[in-house]
Amino acid sequence: MKAKVLVAGAAAEGPALVLSAPISFWGGVNPKTGLIEDVRHPEHGASIAGTILCLPGTIGSSSAAAVLLELVSVDLAPAAIILHEPDAILLLGLIVAQEMGYQTPIAIELDREKFEGLNGEKVRIAVDGDIAVAA
Repeated sequence: MKAKVLVAGAAAEGPALVLSAPISFWGGVNPKTGLIEDVRHPEHGASIAGTILCLPGTIGSSSAAAVLLELVSVDLAPAAIILHEPDAILLLGLIVAQEMGYQTPIAIELDREKFEGLNGEKVRIAVDGDIAVAA
């Protein structure tokens, strides 16, 4: 499967975590633990650290970029982020992290209907956006 690269990053491999609802990084993800802390979110308590994080959408705060930057800086960021459409605020966090010299997760765009086939699978993402489910 091929996806569009939104922000370049290292190749990634990890378990896919497909969120079943949009999330706000500001107040929704703990930047010190990488856990989803919004008690109303269906995946409350799940860790996004090291995952191939599939986001069906984000709920908007301009602070999302800062939370993602902090996750990157303490090695609790997802290994890769798959969005169904670009989110400029979230992607800004990755771009700033790169400018600060951090190794950042790759961010790619993929049709939301293709997310479900990835949930729970070990997924590899190449630097060119090629997605493969590991055997």
